[in-house]
Amino acid sequence: MRLKVSLDIENGTFSRPNKHAVQGFIYSMLKDSEYGERHDEPRFKFFTFSDFFIDKRGRPTFLVSSPDPDFIRALYSAIRKRETVYIGKEEYGISELKKFRLPLRKAFQTGSPVVLYRNASKNEYFKLHQHRDLLFFLERLKENAEKKYSAFYGEEFTLDGQIFDRVIPKVRPNGKIDIYVRVVKNGVPFPIIGSNWELLEKERIKPGERRFYRFIMDAGLGEKNSLGFGFVNPLGR
Repeated sequence: MRLKVSLDIENGTFSRPNKHAVQGFIYSMLKDSEYGERHDEPRFKFFTFSDFFIDKRGRPTFLVSSPDPDFIRALYSAIRKRETVYIGKEEYGISELKKFRLPLRKAFQTGSPVVLYRNASKNEYFKLHQHRDLLFFLERLKENAEKKYSAFYGEEFTLDGQIFDRVIPKVRPNGKIDIYVRVVKNGVPFPIIGSNWELLEKERIKPGERRFYRFIMDAGLGEKNSLGFGFVNPLGR
């Protein structure tokens, strides 16, 4: 399930909020709900959000998705009670707030960079341009998705074959794929490295795999989903 949040900008200028500020906004909206303590729990958070984009009406917008519809409903209920909200230190009006679902497709496109660790103990991120190992990327992506799915549903699941059969990365103007996102937490900046994808496609999703692919469509791909990484949109293919 998804939530569209479009903002009013009174002074006509918009500076994209830091991802940690957006995460903090989501947690602050949920503090009086059953999800209020989720950010302190040592487990998967099962939600993600997109990068900001400008919608067809020229409004700064971001999307929140989760495989838990009650999470989206709780967030929606909290935001709709307010005329204005703070994201970081900036105050915004709410122009539009909309809950919705999308049909499952066999092809996806990222709405925020996908992040994976090459070595988690050393806090080393996988860099596609440097490490040049697409098979590692796909295998780690699959392992991560299976682990999150099993934790969410409380049952073991193993996907046959690769998680995607066809992939097309989004290449930056400098010819590289990897994106360095500057995140600021408690005033301290640090980089998170990921990659965006024009296409992530599974040629055929079997009936027994549909819930798995719907899960990753809503929970996000890779690491650090609750910090706004790994958001995906289905493509009409």
